[in-house]
Amino acid sequence: MTSTEHRITLQPHDRRVQVMIGDTLLADTTRALELRERGYPPRLYVPREDVSLDRLTRSDTVTHCPFKGDAAYFSFGDQADVAWSYERPLEGMETIAEYLAFDDDKALVTESR
Repeated sequence: MTSTEHRITLQPHDRRVQVMIGDTLLADTTRALELRERGYPPRLYVPREDVSLDRLTRSDTVTHCPFKGDAAYFSFGDQADVAWSYERPLEGMETIAEYLAFDDDKALVTESR
């Protein structure tokens, strides 16, 4: 487990995670990480290699988190910013560099055994 100032914890997620938008499966993994950040609901991060990156396009959106760094965003068709990635995260959060998280309001993220 990784911790950043006891504010953020990362741990392997023990369930299969699939991400869909409409009828399109964008991600399918058994290697997700669960990120817990104080004050926010848990978020699942999916390894880039388990995401259909060819279906996503990088948007111009960039946000900054003082604990994780700068996030780059990705769109799916005309749906803007459905996923994000900390490609060069801050010290202590390097583990998530090769992972994407999906916006639960824009994508259906399901878990199964």
